[in-house]
Amino acid sequence: MKSQYFKLFAFVALLLSVGLACSFLTGPAATEAPAVEEPPVAEQPQAEEPASEPTEAPVATEPPAPESSAQDFFTEEFDGDISNWSRYDVTGSKETNPDGLTLAVEDSRLSFEFDTKQLYTYLFYQPFEYENVAVEARVENRGTNNNNISLICRYSDEGWYEFNIANNGLYNILYGFVAKGGDISYARIADGGSNKIKSGKDVNVYKIVCRDRKLSLYINETETRVIEDNNYVLRKGLVGISVSSFNDLPVKVEYDWVTISEP
Repeated sequence: MKSQYFKLFAFVALLLSVGLACSFLTGPAATEAPAVEEPPVAEQPQAEEPASEPTEAPVATEPPAPESSAQDFFTEEFDGDISNWSRYDVTGSKETNPDGLTLAVEDSRLSFEFDTKQLYTYLFYQPFEYENVAVEARVENRGTNNNNISLICRYSDEGWYEFNIANNGLYNILYGFVAKGGDISYARIADGGSNKIKSGKDVNVYKIVCRDRKLSLYINETETRVIEDNNYVLRKGLVGISVSSFNDLPVKVEYDWVTISEP
C-alpha cells in the first residue's frame, strides 16, 4: 500500500478535527531545522552522524469522542483497518524526501520502508487520551542497523514523553515540546545503552510505562530504566509509535503488534 501524507497545521486547537477529515496517509513534511529553544535540545541517538532536528511539530488538541468500535486497552495486530491511527512526518534535512517512505499494512504487520535519510514518521492512536498507561510493541529490523524505534505517551499541546531505542544499542527518554514559532524541540531526560537490545536484523520487544511521575523503559522483558520526572510533569495525552531513518539506507522496520494496556 503506497503511503500518502497529511499537512501539519500550526500550533492551534483545530488540528485533530481537521486531521481526522484527511486521509490516513496524506500531508507534507517540514523542511527546516528549528532553532534551539530552552530547555536544551536533545538529538535522537543513532549509530553514526547525528540527525538534524525535526522542524515542525504536530499540534495536539483534545481528541474527538471515540467511535463505538474503538477500544482504549487492546492489542493492535494490524489485520485490517488502522484509521484510528493518524500519521505525521517530520524531516531533519532539506535534502529529505517526504515521499521517501512506503508505509504499508501487509501480512499482519505494519511496515516502514525508507529510501530517504532523516525522515521521522509518527503514528498516534487518536480515540483516547491516557493518564497512566503502558505501551508495548514487538518490532523487527529488516534493514540497516542505524535507525530509531520510538514509543510515546501523554502527547498533548503541553508536550510529550518520547522513548527512543536505537538499533545500535542506545536509548534515551525525551520531553518533546513545541518551541517558539511552532518548531519542535527536545529536552533530554535520560539516556544510556543496553546489551539487551538485539542489533542487526533481529526482533525486539519494547515496553514503556507512564505511571504518575514515574517513567519506565523495558527492553525484551528486562526493566532497563526507571526515572521520576519532576520538571515537566505531563498528566495525560495520546500514545504513539514511530520509526526514524538517519544517514544509512535502506531502513525497514516492521511492527508485529502494539499493545496499549493499564500499567
